[in-house]
Amino acid sequence: MTSSSIDLTATGRRVIRREAEALARLGDALDDSFARALDLLMAAEGRVIVSGMGKSGHIARKIAATFASTGTPAHFVHPAEASHGDLGMVASGDVLIVLSNSGETPELADILAHAKRFAIPLIAITSRAGSTLMGHATVGLTLPDVPEACEKGIVPTTSTTMTLALGDALAVALMEHRAFTPDHFRMFHPGGKLGARLLKVRDLMHDDPPLVAETLGMGDTLLEITRRGFGVVGVTDAAGDLAGIITDGDLRRHLDGLMLHKAGEVMTANPRTIGPDALAGEALAVMNDRKITCLLVTAPDTRRAIGILHVHDCLRAGVV
Repeated sequence: MTSSSIDLTATGRRVIRREAEALARLGDALDDSFARALDLLMAAEGRVIVSGMGKSGHIARKIAATFASTGTPAHFVHPAEASHGDLGMVASGDVLIVLSNSGETPELADILAHAKRFAIPLIAITSRAGSTLMGHATVGLTLPDVPEACEKGIVPTTSTTMTLALGDALAVALMEHRAFTPDHFRMFHPGGKLGARLLKVRDLMHDDPPLVAETLGMGDTLLEITRRGFGVVGVTDAAGDLAGIITDGDLRRHLDGLMLHKAGEVMTANPRTIGPDALAGEALAVMNDRKITCLLVTAPDTRRAIGILHVHDCLRAGVV
């Protein structure tokens, strides 16, 4: 490692350390204004509108997206676009969150006036308690007075990191208060790896499992295995409950005189099953651990087979 690369690494560490220290200061500085901001958000009948200019605007977009994905309807409104018609997106019943490090961003003037005109609650996030923005706020959240991460103190770094963290804190606090569950989260994240991780067995299973009675001869049982194409068949008892499963391994073990047997004599009794509300990832882990390709799905608290899940169903859906 050259001396210049060592210096650059030291700079990177200094920046991260300075921002981490700022976040610790921010956490210690939270007071009842944070709770009052949450009260405003929870009482909102409309949407949460997040706005900011420049780097604050980029942070505002992310905060709005986090609110929306965790069950709080929200969107971003650009201050300049607001002055040219987008103020129509901000209505009574909404709550505004406005970001500005200085609190004096001129492009925010029309949004602030609109909020006052229509009595729209406004949560301000700024570093200056005596700023114009804070003067218009229903609730103000003041960032701690800490330097930016650059040595010149001019590049928005530490301030934007704190603002983003504060937005996350508001969103997560709302999420936990509303008992937002992984099921709710999955509704807003149906695609990609995250959506695949949250898929449940019932989302992927075939709801007509291959089943035969334990008294059925193996000739007809083999026909059913071939017809259904899963390579396995569940075996049910006289009450219709799942008693066992027949796999290719069971067929090989009983190859001598196979056609003289009944399904109940060849099956593996009490097979491993899974419930429909289990995560598909859990089912895939069971199949990998047991080196099997299918799992029969049983209704909760019963041995009644209601579906079958194949390893390929999980892989096609992106479950890993």
